[in-house]
Order: sequence, then C-alpha cells, then structure tokens
Amino acid sequence: MKSSYSGANGGNCVEAGLGIPGVVPVRDSKDPRGPVLVIPAGGWSSFVAAVKGGDFLS
Repeated sequence: MKSSYSGANGGNCVEAGLGIPGVVPVRDSKDPRGPVLVIPAGGWSSFVAAVKGGDFLS
C-alpha cells in the first residue's frame, strides 16, 4: 500500500506491501525497483503500534 502522503512523485515515504502471508515487504517509494526490506508480520504490527503510540517521539 502506498502512503497517501507520497504523491505522484514518490515523496519521502515508504511503501508497505500486503498479500504475502507472514511478512510485510517495505521499500522506498522513490525507488520502486530498488531493494526491499522484508519484515515478519508480527514485527511490523509491533512497529506500527509503537509509532501510533508515540514511542519514537523525542
């Protein structure tokens, strides 16, 4: 899924893929043919929950 903030030119965002059981592929939206980081689904869920909870704010 592409970030709604990404815009037509990619912006400074990442894209997280869906549809692969058990993992979430993540890539730089500016480089769709570049490398992909594959994260276990449970780890991705924990990361998203932490971001939503403000755990990365300084």
